[in-house]
Amino acid sequence: MTRAENPSRPAVDSENPSRPRVDAENPSRPRLGVLISGRGSNLQSIIDAISAGELAASIAVVISNRADARGLQRARDAGIEALSLSPREFADRDAYDRALADLLLARRVALVCLAGFMRLVGQPLLDAFPNRILNIHPSLLPAFPGLEAQRQALEYGAQVTGATVHLVTSDLDGGPIVTQAAVPVLPDDTVDTLSARVLVQEHRIYPDAIKIVLGGRWQVAGRRFLRDVVS
Repeated sequence: MTRAENPSRPAVDSENPSRPRVDAENPSRPRLGVLISGRGSNLQSIIDAISAGELAASIAVVISNRADARGLQRARDAGIEALSLSPREFADRDAYDRALADLLLARRVALVCLAGFMRLVGQPLLDAFPNRILNIHPSLLPAFPGLEAQRQALEYGAQVTGATVHLVTSDLDGGPIVTQAAVPVLPDDTVDTLSARVLVQEHRIYPDAIKIVLGGRWQVAGRRFLRDVVS
């Protein structure tokens, strides 16, 4: 059983002078690192929640494995550091994940949020942020893991699908579930129409899940994420 520690505490040694300082405007707010591969619509939902005062956090950095990811410009427009890091520049997956971890740790990130990051997270990154990486997936996990979840739901004739935020583990889309939202599958749905309605729920629940994790008072027991646990 793994108990949540204080997520607002920096994930690295605060005495190391090579680390950038915490945001001067919000020195007590937990710092997020967001990993993306595309347009960054879930990134925008996090930015909006912070701007609206609904999420007490700051985004320290946005990193993409693709230099042309549209979400990088979203980050820059919001005044957030935006970086691209190509896997082609590294010898193997572990080397790439170590480089990601180094960038995040150097910015004193407390929680890593995958927002359409189309790569499997490797052990070096998992080790650097144990129980501190979140992912959002467009289905009611454990149903329809992996790619094209909405197409899977339609092909299986599911009557309900949805969105899931979960802790990231070495199992593909298999980590403990933090929160979910259900979306009915309509008789005339296409992949596009279903995806659009699921996305609305993704944008709603991802900031909520981040708030839950940052708030502490939870623990992992086996595959379960247990809330309202007193230390």
